[in-house]
Amino acid sequence: MIIIGSGPAGYTAALYAARANLEPLVIEGFAWGGLLQETTDVENYPGFPEGIMGPEMMQQFRDQAARFGARLVTDDVTKVELTAGGGLHKVWVGDELYRGRAVVLAMGAQHRKLGVPGEEALAGRGVSYCATCDAAFFKGVPTIVVGGGDSAMEEAMFLSKFASTVSVVHRRDEFRASKIMLERARAVDNIEWVTPYVVEEFLPSQAGSLSHARLRDTTDGSERSLEIAGAFIAIGHEPQSQLIRGQVELDDAGYVMTHGRSTLTSMPGVFAAGDLVDHTYRQAVTAAGSGCQAALDAEWYLRDAGPLPEGELEEAVAARSGQAETLGA
Repeated sequence: MIIIGSGPAGYTAALYAARANLEPLVIEGFAWGGLLQETTDVENYPGFPEGIMGPEMMQQFRDQAARFGARLVTDDVTKVELTAGGGLHKVWVGDELYRGRAVVLAMGAQHRKLGVPGEEALAGRGVSYCATCDAAFFKGVPTIVVGGGDSAMEEAMFLSKFASTVSVVHRRDEFRASKIMLERARAVDNIEWVTPYVVEEFLPSQAGSLSHARLRDTTDGSERSLEIAGAFIAIGHEPQSQLIRGQVELDDAGYVMTHGRSTLTSMPGVFAAGDLVDHTYRQAVTAAGSGCQAALDAEWYLRDAGPLPEGELEEAVAARSGQAETLGA
């Protein structure tokens, strides 16, 4: 079994597969750990009553998978060639070729960013991409939500339970959000509306945390400054599905489509988990749960699969020997 990606989904899949004696090969990427590597305090993952730092949590996930025999390659996959008919799937890391009969896709998704000055420097210091994760850190202070869709309305309503004010900043007077979501947000007393404006820059305080957002009016170019302690960017996500585009079925937004409540994709022997599939919940705990499902689905697939197509058995044996040599096993 080959697992592409890490984060809660990839490492949980690796843990379950390793405990099933499948000796999974995890190509975790240089930026292993996923979006939680960019997160500070995680207070909503069960089992950590005092909270835990995102990078520390991912290190523990990683260590637990390795303890049970998961083999880790800290490099990025450069090419994937999926084989129909239950044969061997091929995964390249540069010039190194790995083959596996089951592949778990766990490449995740990335927050779509504004790309304005101060955004990257203040990430985790006032700039956030998940109100469900971080709203509790902004009790009684002014905040903004940038975006105009349903996700932005959801973020604003959740944030309004904690922040003193929530200013929704959107480039147009009209919103992409559904009518019902917009009505619900407009009914919240401490949600304000700042349109038609875009964020030009985030500015820090002397202590290094977010203090202001510089905005520009999209109609006349005039600028204004908002004093804020938190900014939540809600302009969407980008699933990291480029490697398998055209090989498994994707939806219009690029998320991998799975069958029913399983992790099975349109390609036999290929399974998908985590934020690569989920554009609704996008939580660490739901990603970990889907990683467990993917490992179990892959295990059952391997248990029930018939013999390899003619000629591929020798290739599989040679591939396993080559992988062991490459990994120093």
